[in-house]
Amino acid sequence: MIMDSVGTLSPFNSPTVKLDRLFGTPRVEVFAKLDLLQLSGSTKERTAGSLVDAFMRSGQLQAGGMVVESTSGNLGIALSRQCVVRGIKFVAVVDENANKSALEIMRAYGAEVDLVLDPPDGNKLAARRRRVAQLLADNPGAVTTNQYGSPHNPEAHYSTTMPEIMEAMDGRLDMLFVATSTTGTLLGCQQYVREHGLATELVAVDALGSVLFGGDSGNRRLPGLGAGIVPALALQSEPDRVCRIPEIQMVRGCRRLARREGILAGASTGAIVSAMDQLLPEIPDGSRIAFLVHDSGVPYLQSVYNDDWVRDNLGEEPELDTSQSLEDSSVR
Repeated sequence: MIMDSVGTLSPFNSPTVKLDRLFGTPRVEVFAKLDLLQLSGSTKERTAGSLVDAFMRSGQLQAGGMVVESTSGNLGIALSRQCVVRGIKFVAVVDENANKSALEIMRAYGAEVDLVLDPPDGNKLAARRRRVAQLLADNPGAVTTNQYGSPHNPEAHYSTTMPEIMEAMDGRLDMLFVATSTTGTLLGCQQYVREHGLATELVAVDALGSVLFGGDSGNRRLPGLGAGIVPALALQSEPDRVCRIPEIQMVRGCRRLARREGILAGASTGAIVSAMDQLLPEIPDGSRIAFLVHDSGVPYLQSVYNDDWVRDNLGEEPELDTSQSLEDSSVR
């Protein structure tokens, strides 16, 4: 474990492992930061801990209080866990795209799930945020952790995620791929890279249909990647590259990672695998690249990993990349 910014052991340090089978090439070293092993199953455990701790340090939140947050799944699970161990009530405001398994996990932790139906304009995120404002008005003393604008979101990744990665990589990292939604993870890593004068190139992986970084709004069925409005944190985020990934490629990326490396990850990580695959031909020989495995694939078993769901919702066959067998990919 590493020492965090206040001199105590960080509880969030997850393994970083080298992947030899994913792309089957010795040209580039590929490393994965396994944040799916966090207690709540995703990198949002870091975010939730930082957000709740900040409110408790300020005195605005105490045991017996109430937290309200708009969430598509992972942050809701993480906040459910972080709140229950502090004796705090948590209300998750979700929309119809929310992962049903994620909602069941939140309820298992004792969270209240508040479902916002599809708004006429189709902007689910904006509708969730309006509902959060209403709940705060109806419950004096309640707070929202505001994952879209709080500086304590990127602080979690500045103080834990990026230093953990650099320590595991012995300070040598050429590219880091990060999935984006609130852009808190990306921004925290960006701040660390710039403050420490690192040459690491940051690649933001976004969903096709997300408005982040000048993207065009479109229908998105898989939660956890992209945004329907530009959050405040995104205005400070300046990735070196942006890769926009269609959802069928997220599916195929997830399945490739599972079948070649035995890592069952969520849709945002599948998008990263697809982005790396696209950029691989132009990455210089000898480069060291890393990516975050943002969450587990278990809540996606009935969507990303379900052939019928993929056909019915994405209109395509969820075929795997069979250009290279598992056995061949391990041969050097």
